[in-house]
Amino acid sequence: MKIMINGIQSNLRFSSAHVIPGHESCGYIHGHSYFVDVEIEGERAGDFEFVVDFKDVKAYTKAICNELDHRLLIPVYNDLIDIKDFNKKSDSIFDLKEEKTVYFKIAGKGYSIPGEDCVFLPLPYSSAEELSKFFAETLAKKLAEKYDNLEYVAVGVNEGIGQGAIYKKVLDD
Repeated sequence: MKIMINGIQSNLRFSSAHVIPGHESCGYIHGHSYFVDVEIEGERAGDFEFVVDFKDVKAYTKAICNELDHRLLIPVYNDLIDIKDFNKKSDSIFDLKEEKTVYFKIAGKGYSIPGEDCVFLPLPYSSAEELSKFFAETLAKKLAEKYDNLEYVAVGVNEGIGQGAIYKKVLDD
């Protein structure tokens, strides 16, 4: 059986700035008011024969949204982003969170941003495609701590009405 959660109606939203380095129009810092849709398939189980409790899915998804809300999303593993004093191969993203100010360059353009205004994502891009994958994998991992009856978790990250990407994370047995 499949359950679905509509992000607009369930208030699974976040507003963030981001940049797609090297892209003709999205290569400049700009923002979106995103909303997140979730679809989960699995067997009904437990005392109430739920696939999954909607309350859990919404709480876990909202927590991710809250982390990204009103922040600049920085895809740390983008080859065109050079973060000062940070080695992508050996340093931890968690160290960047501790920085008061983060200095980075994108294709030669320099930026200086308070660290607390940023979310450093372990991604090559902050596109809807990569964000949907990030949400699906994060949500699937969290749900797997409580549920063993799920077949897949699919997440749609929408940059606006009618424009988004969906990633489907199939869960291993």
